Amino acid sequence: MASSILQGFVVLEGLDGAGTTTQMRMLCERLDREGRAHAGTFEPTDGPVGRLIRSILARRVKALPLTVAMLFAADRHQHLAGPDGVIERTNRGELVVSDRYLFSSLAYQSIECGFERVLGLNDGFPLPELLVFLDTPVAVSQARLDRRTHRELYDGAGFQARVREGYLRAIEHFEGAGMRVLTLDGDRSADGIHEAIWTETARLPIHKV
Repeated sequence: MASSILQGFVVLEGLDGAGTTTQMRMLCERLDREGRAHAGTFEPTDGPVGRLIRSILARRVKALPLTVAMLFAADRHQHLAGPDGVIERTNRGELVVSDRYLFSSLAYQSIECGFERVLGLNDGFPLPELLVFLDTPVAVSQARLDRRTHRELYDGAGFQARVREGYLRAIEHFEGAGMRVLTLDGDRSADGIHEAIWTETARLPIHKV
């Protein structure tokens, strides 16, 4: 896999229920207050491929595991390279914050498709300048999921434990590639996690422009 770094690109990752969406929102609100050009985004996207993926995750549509992995890669390519996508926005000098990226595929889809196969599907995608991994205990993540009114394809404590192993393997795989990695205890308060993310984000070169 190519290990080019996309400057100005920040990714939030973690188990289901880790709080990545909350932290993306909090970081974007802080950037807005600071008057910094930015964009908040997410995967799966709200484009046609992303919507299909969400239907699969919600169990409304059935698909084979490898089909799902391929759909994620296709949605990711559009997310990056499509009109008004991540690459275009970072080229304009915006800080782009994404709720999930290719590390989710390596953590989730590799369980059924194999790590190397999923790695190959994502070959050529750039790494973010900063990866924030919310390392939430599986029991905490599952308790949060149990409070939700709907269940998704990847729910279940046993599955989430394997997802965590996948994340750790993915992070280890890219060690030394030039990407900054911030691992935080996902059981901390949302405000405490946000402050740690903000401190690290403020060190990025784009903040000094």
